[in-house]
Amino acid sequence: MSELETKAGSTNVGDAFDDFMRAFEAFKETNDERLDALERRGYADPLIEEKLTRIDRAIDEHRRTVDELVLKSARPPLGGTAQRPGAQREHAAAFEAYVRKGAPGRLADLESKALSVGTGTDGGYLVPDEIERAVNRAVKDVSPIRAIATVRQVSASVYRKPFAVTGAEAGWVAETAGRDTTDSPTLAALAEMSFPTMELYAMPAATSSLLDDSAVNIDEWIAEEVRDSFAQQEGSAFVTGNGTAKPTGFMHYDKVANASWTWGDIGFVATGATGDFPGTDPANVLIDLIYAVKSGYRANAHFVMNRATQAAVRKLKDGDGSYLWQPSINPGVAPTLLGFPIAESEDMPDIDDDTYPIAFGDFKRGYLIVDRVGIRVLRDPYSAKPYVLFYTTKRVGGGVQDFEAIKLLKFSE
Repeated sequence: MSELETKAGSTNVGDAFDDFMRAFEAFKETNDERLDALERRGYADPLIEEKLTRIDRAIDEHRRTVDELVLKSARPPLGGTAQRPGAQREHAAAFEAYVRKGAPGRLADLESKALSVGTGTDGGYLVPDEIERAVNRAVKDVSPIRAIATVRQVSASVYRKPFAVTGAEAGWVAETAGRDTTDSPTLAALAEMSFPTMELYAMPAATSSLLDDSAVNIDEWIAEEVRDSFAQQEGSAFVTGNGTAKPTGFMHYDKVANASWTWGDIGFVATGATGDFPGTDPANVLIDLIYAVKSGYRANAHFVMNRATQAAVRKLKDGDGSYLWQPSINPGVAPTLLGFPIAESEDMPDIDDDTYPIAFGDFKRGYLIVDRVGIRVLRDPYSAKPYVLFYTTKRVGGGVQDFEAIKLLKFSE
């Protein structure tokens, strides 16, 4: 077992996934020993508990390795300027000259002709479309909430979404019968949700020797440098953001018991035990959480929790002795809990008194992410000599768009 308890080091997706599955089998065997000891003696051997903790860490490490290898293999390489057509090739060449040598002249001319907002002295210059697509694609792969939410691209600074509080009228009619005009929602029944975009930045640094090296693909370098920074900041904001200079996270809204739920609040189901799952039939509270969400939202639903909470639910069994948490049979696919996929977000709280560590629902219908088109780069060779800084910005907003679609599990009586 010592090999499974060490850091995953496989470089092949298949080998890494086999290591992950072996670690999970070892976890089940050890947890079964722990449960048997609890049933027979009322306590578990500390050595078994320690071994289970080590294996649990190994499972997470092996799974992280599999996910990274799958992402790496799926990421298409960014081509050089010769592979781009017409105006895109000209913009890419001008952008590369700006990044490598700090020569903005041609790039400024191109953006002026395109009537782009922002200049080299304030907002920087737009990256080529290919870099923007690569960054957005990579951020989606890394950011857990972005991967399961709805994403809209806009050209304005605010996305406004009107909706009917009571819903539009509709009706059935025979093929040859006269059509009655359906009742439109009245002005009093209409409301508007606003999703402002906020500036998100990353500031990678490069040495002059790196910029002078023609073998270095500048497109790939920028995309790789900013994607993790963007994903980390976004991931936190989409969960816990307070809406001030950042998106509003779904955990920031008012939370009420699901029986008292109203539009604008996030409903919760309590576990009935302070800071823990119930001592008997713990799976029942997860089932209650699932069925707190209306049937129309369950088909595309996900659980959202952090790694520590996932480690706790990994030990739970149903009444037939089957584990509730199950790994996917394919590399790079999320594990499931009671048949629903799990999105792992480290920004979710840990299990503790009166916390909400588990969310469940259809996040594609429930949470909206708004991207303003365009990623900008401002080259700064002065602030951190001898390094060159690249102040890279994009504008992102987010918030709950359907308050019925997401529910929380509260660890309280």
